[in-house]
Amino acid sequence: MTRSFMVGAAALAFTASGALAQDLMVPVGEGPFNWDSYQAFADATDMSGEDLTIFGPWLAGEAAAFENLVAYFNAATGAGATYVGSDSLEQQIVIDAEAGSAPNLTVFPQPGLARNLAARGFLEPLPADLADWTRENMAAGQSWVDLGTYANADGQDEFYGFFFNVNVKSLVWYIPENFEDFGYDVPTTMEEFTALMDQMVEDGETPLCVGLGSGGATGWPATDWVEDLMLRTQPPEVYDAWVANDMPFDDPRVVEVIELYGSFTGNDDYVAGDANATATIDFRESPLGLFESPPSCMMHRQASFIPAYFPEDAELGVDVDFFYFPAYAGRDLGTPVLGAGTLFAITNPTPAAEAFIAFLQTPFAHEVMMAQDGFLTPLLSANPEAYANDTQRGLGEILTSATTFRFDASDLMPGAVGAGSFWTGMVDFSSGTKDAATVASEIQASWP
Repeated sequence: MTRSFMVGAAALAFTASGALAQDLMVPVGEGPFNWDSYQAFADATDMSGEDLTIFGPWLAGEAAAFENLVAYFNAATGAGATYVGSDSLEQQIVIDAEAGSAPNLTVFPQPGLARNLAARGFLEPLPADLADWTRENMAAGQSWVDLGTYANADGQDEFYGFFFNVNVKSLVWYIPENFEDFGYDVPTTMEEFTALMDQMVEDGETPLCVGLGSGGATGWPATDWVEDLMLRTQPPEVYDAWVANDMPFDDPRVVEVIELYGSFTGNDDYVAGDANATATIDFRESPLGLFESPPSCMMHRQASFIPAYFPEDAELGVDVDFFYFPAYAGRDLGTPVLGAGTLFAITNPTPAAEAFIAFLQTPFAHEVMMAQDGFLTPLLSANPEAYANDTQRGLGEILTSATTFRFDASDLMPGAVGAGSFWTGMVDFSSGTKDAATVASEIQASWP
């Protein structure tokens, strides 16, 4: 692909930017991108000479991918937008906001910090019509509005956070060849999933590999299990009440979900090795049983990042694949998806900041990021063919098929709980030293 292509008015009517195509990832008009949406934005937006500062958590390759998108914004508008990434964003943005020197836009790695800054008056509400646009154009649109709506300094709810880049946790990984050998079909409901596990046991196979070990963070994979199961047994408003502690952690509905988790992972028939020893198995090593011959397990429930720990020669989509961790058909709760992601918020308002938020509403902006791997979007109008590979495309389909999306609960809870007593409590339960009711009561007692 050439990068020396000169962009002219006949190709695309940029505003006066003098942009060269070597600054752009793909020459104008090429690739599976919605250039019409880009052109319409460029025609309507002139930010010539305007600077824009964007601060976010992305470093190295992720930063380079986002900078490719920023280059298109600058070419379209004439603006001078720049991105700076930091691995200490959570601390630095608070310092900058308090000093009155915040960047124009901040990319928050989770909603909790954005919510806190909104309550202190450090965020600017997004354009009034953006919440409605999000409901109409994003899969599970109300979920994204909910996740970006926070109380302002006066206690009034306003829409502050626009999600851009999402990951998916509601996944089960498996070896297609193993399924073919035994004649197993990919389950589409939780009822089918549990029946499949029973069939595997009957066939002399072990359904699951589970590992909760993660050094000082041991236990977090169990919290993801509980969160996924909460979304599959309770309406999303119950999940939200649980996260906010409006429903106490030791509510019978929470205890029931912890016990349900135990029915999957605390059963020696279902789990490779000793079901009470899952906390001693590192989460990075736990999926390797899929690849053994014969396999020590047939499935592994884990988020979209786990292929980083697969054998180097394992080809995604061929040697190993995934399916959606299914919902119960009998509970009528739709297709909920658990995950995480980043959100944009205005921390120092300027016309260029609002223009960049408008740019993020174009299918083109999403498609440029989709083409670079590691980016998923719930935007329904984005072209799935823009995804870098079939794996990303499949993950994106799960996201755009979601009826509800909820952020990782432990990330939203106070640190003493979400990164403390919830982790340790699940280790106690998983090891069989404490029952679900006791663990839930202890976690509730730890709530600040």
